[in-house]
Amino acid sequence: MSRTQPSINQPGVCFFFTGLSGSGKTSIAIALDNALHHQHGRQTTLLDGDVVRTHLSSDLGFSRAHRDINIGRIGFVAAEVVKHGGIAISAAIAPYDSARRAARQLVEPYGRFILVHLATPLAVCELRDVKGLYAKARSGEIMAFTGISDPYEPPTDADITIDTSKVAIADALQLLLKQLNDTQTVDNER
Repeated sequence: MSRTQPSINQPGVCFFFTGLSGSGKTSIAIALDNALHHQHGRQTTLLDGDVVRTHLSSDLGFSRAHRDINIGRIGFVAAEVVKHGGIAISAAIAPYDSARRAARQLVEPYGRFILVHLATPLAVCELRDVKGLYAKARSGEIMAFTGISDPYEPPTDADITIDTSKVAIADALQLLLKQLNDTQTVDNER
């Protein structure tokens, strides 16, 4: 068997990161992607919110309906990856609980859905704002910006909650890998 092929005992998994812009979603997702693919030989697909917006959802705006469609598209792609034994890593703001739950429902028939809430405080996210989006939102240049003029609904069903102002990326990565190992142990015992 090739090193990059999942064994029969390794079902697909989706790590679904949610959190404000600047909360650390992409940084941790990239670290997880590198660890799983390069160190553990698993097939991974990284679904970064900005990249998905560019390639799969460029036709969408930022209304609630369009944000839900975007997360639905991410959920569909993640479900396809999981169905074939891969690991999908989604890093999108995903501000609404109903859209996250719909994504979970798309994935779970095929494998595990691990919801990771990056609960980094808004003030920290604003300090990290390299694109200046928070400043533009505060000045009214950007309308419907999550956390400023549009709501973010923190998940009540997160499998893991991480505040990246208190937890380093390396430590967060270890929490995620432990969750994956625990998940696979449960699956193997079934």
